[in-house]
Amino acid sequence: MSMFCFQCQETAKGIGCTIKGVCGKTPEVAGIQDVLMYFLRGLSVYAEIGRDKGIENEKVNHFVFEGLFMTITNANFDHQRFIDKLREGFELRKNFILELEAAGVEISQDELPEAAKWVAYTPGEYERKAQQVGVLQMSENEDVRSLRELIIYGIKGMAAYAEHAYNLGFAEKEIFQFMQKGLAATLNDNLSAEELTGLVLETGKYGVQVMALLDKANTSKYGNPEITKVNIGVRNNPGILISGHDLRDMEDLLEQTKGTGVDVYTHSEMLPANYYPAFKKYEHFVGNYGNAWWKQREEFETFNGPILFTTNCIVPPAKSATYTDRIYTTGASGLEGAIHIGERENGGRKDFSQIIEHAKRCEAPQEIETGEIVGGFAHNQVMQLADKVVDAVKSGAIRKFFVMAGCDGRMKDRDYYTEFAAALPKDTVILTAGCAKYRYNKLPLGDIGGIPRVLDAGQCNDSYSLAVIALKLKEVFELNDINDLPIAYNIAWYEQKAVIVLLALLSLGVKNIHLGPTLPAFLSPNVAKVLVENFGISPINTVDEDMKVFLN
Repeated sequence: MSMFCFQCQETAKGIGCTIKGVCGKTPEVAGIQDVLMYFLRGLSVYAEIGRDKGIENEKVNHFVFEGLFMTITNANFDHQRFIDKLREGFELRKNFILELEAAGVEISQDELPEAAKWVAYTPGEYERKAQQVGVLQMSENEDVRSLRELIIYGIKGMAAYAEHAYNLGFAEKEIFQFMQKGLAATLNDNLSAEELTGLVLETGKYGVQVMALLDKANTSKYGNPEITKVNIGVRNNPGILISGHDLRDMEDLLEQTKGTGVDVYTHSEMLPANYYPAFKKYEHFVGNYGNAWWKQREEFETFNGPILFTTNCIVPPAKSATYTDRIYTTGASGLEGAIHIGERENGGRKDFSQIIEHAKRCEAPQEIETGEIVGGFAHNQVMQLADKVVDAVKSGAIRKFFVMAGCDGRMKDRDYYTEFAAALPKDTVILTAGCAKYRYNKLPLGDIGGIPRVLDAGQCNDSYSLAVIALKLKEVFELNDINDLPIAYNIAWYEQKAVIVLLALLSLGVKNIHLGPTLPAFLSPNVAKVLVENFGISPINTVDEDMKVFLN
């Protein structure tokens, strides 16, 4: 096989992509990503050695989480960017080793794993190494390999949240410490399956911590999300469509487009930017254009203006696409042929002048829908409605809440989530975050006594809000167990940020989660059995059968 990757839900045949990624990733990009992951695990060993001696290196911390973010699904398809990243990494590792040695730290080469010692000087060496360090070479033991991959994918999700917080000036060394501890542990052949299982649960614990940090970063900088009606129509000005998740990029773009005659629209996971008070002051911030990430090939054609990817959720354009020259990337994202906008210098703003000038030469977006959608139900806003919500539950007006957070995707069986939402009784409320909401957020589901039946907390990054809401309701109803709440979990997953959300929920004690549309291919039968027996995780079934289970 020319590659092997099974980190996302759409992996080929539910087993693994072996010829080309369903996401669009080529074998060459898959291979260089495996090599970068191998390097990051080895670098984390040095970070652990240094930290044991009281030495913390911020450049190493940043390099690790940024490198991890580049490898998550749909984030970066640019082979050269990975080559450049590895070269940067080798130089960083060399200087870090010199720093450790200067501080008197003794490093025994015999005790280091190969990943910590390996050096490459040419791209050809990267290609050869890719054949030796892929997923299937992780371990000969299927269960050990499964647990190691589960840890790595959870840490990849953590890295995404850590980078967004870091871009806003928020960081916690304890989170970096665990990320590197977890990565280094995947190189330790002496760890048992039981010890690796403990690390999986610890990953969830730090998942809660990093999501809380990002929530603090976003709300400190931009205010608490508010209930907002978001326009989904268009205006007559040229526009820029901003996709992905990074709110600091959103701020920089809005500031630089003021007074230019260029409007700004959000796309997919950037939709919740409309809920933040700080962004509402921009008159040229129009609303949201389009739907979930996987529909971008058709929707980018009609937008007419340039598209800015700030993070993952990229679908490589078809060869016949007319918008290829309108794609820009920044941060961890990358696409061969796209213009990449560099990082901030000295704490300033990114330079978006090129994309703005490009937008001025374009026609206004073509209207594909009209109307409004409502969101902004993060934990602070819901807590303001707490009395109303609690009264509705006590009176029986609200029978049950359904957490339908997570990701959307292309597979036909994801129609299940639309059908499930439409079939829910009118005395139930959906709590959501992430792009999974696009399966039902435009359905006419109505409200219960003024409480909308779809409460959108925001991005997948904002899944922390759903946990806070659940814990607050547990306190209000004076319950000992979070599982005694009238809340059911029917979660859709696609990539690694959904993995860390799942592990975070498990660390909070949430049980009986339905996960779909399929269970992860990286779970071995024995690891899946542990999750089923200890946490009650189960796959989705038919809408009718699952409705009976949930409403029993």
